[in-house]
Amino acid sequence: LVRMKFLQLLSRKPGKLEMLFQIPFRQKQFPCLCLATSTCLYSKKKKVNSYEQVDQQKYKNLVYSVTSYKTSAQTPETIFEEDNLLYGPPDKQRPPVKTETKTPKNWVPLINPNKRIPLVNSHSNLPMKISLPRTKMPSVTRVLQQTMSSQQTFYLERWKQKMILELGKDGFNEYTKNLFLQGELFHAALESIFLSEEIATKEQGKDIVISGYLSSVQHVLKDISEVKALESAVQHETLQYLGLVDCVAKYRGQLCVIDWKTSEKPKPSLKNTFDNPLQVAAYIGAINHDASYDFQVSCGLIVVAYKNGSPAHPHFMDPDLCMQYWNQWLLRLEEYLDRN
Repeated sequence: LVRMKFLQLLSRKPGKLEMLFQIPFRQKQFPCLCLATSTCLYSKKKKVNSYEQVDQQKYKNLVYSVTSYKTSAQTPETIFEEDNLLYGPPDKQRPPVKTETKTPKNWVPLINPNKRIPLVNSHSNLPMKISLPRTKMPSVTRVLQQTMSSQQTFYLERWKQKMILELGKDGFNEYTKNLFLQGELFHAALESIFLSEEIATKEQGKDIVISGYLSSVQHVLKDISEVKALESAVQHETLQYLGLVDCVAKYRGQLCVIDWKTSEKPKPSLKNTFDNPLQVAAYIGAINHDASYDFQVSCGLIVVAYKNGSPAHPHFMDPDLCMQYWNQWLLRLEEYLDRN
């Protein structure tokens, strides 16, 4: 009833209703607020699923392959099968046993502590050249050949069969004979260089093949001085083995046992020379325990010369490296003695 009277009063004076709603807003502006009602007490922005934006038609096969499995199909067996398909079967070969970890039973030092070096060299300026004696002692070459690893024997035999297949048996024999002859001529030419330059010139012009080898080692010969032995026999008086040393001279100021090698293929690293470092170490030990030599050696040098005249690869062996190969040589020598 009170509300009705109030509305009647306002209806009599129309201007009053307009003033009731307009005057307060003219005096002071208030921001307009919009109120909304909802059944929820709070609102939360709906997350957008990124997978819904993927072009299902474009990636139909991919989506199907992912969504078609309820659980992962990967098992240890399928992983091994997949690795076998991609990378091949696993290598079950055991890593090679490092001979450095073994200790020779009959260990003899590389440097002879009992050898006395004279203050003045009693020999002439000519290099020593001792003939190889006839004896039952095994040579360094023989010991290394008869104690090669099965892997080395396999590769050597495979190379031999390949060459026989290409050249025939007679052709292969002729090929190896020529290689041996070239090595002999090369060593003879080097000996002539150290003894007499005139003889070396004749040897160089004697054969085109030797000329290529000599051209290959020219940059190495510049660093060699004070030649003490050439094609000279050495004998280890304690271990009872012998060998024939190519050269003993100073290489860049270090006295070395020098071994000259010929090759048709590049051998840029020491590991490419196979058992040659063991051979050099065996010669060093023999010289140091041979009374015929009034000096001792602690370094080695392997020079690989090439037939086409390309620069030879010199592989220097410092005392530590020589000691490592010396231990390996002692093991190979023990293996040879056990077999024989």
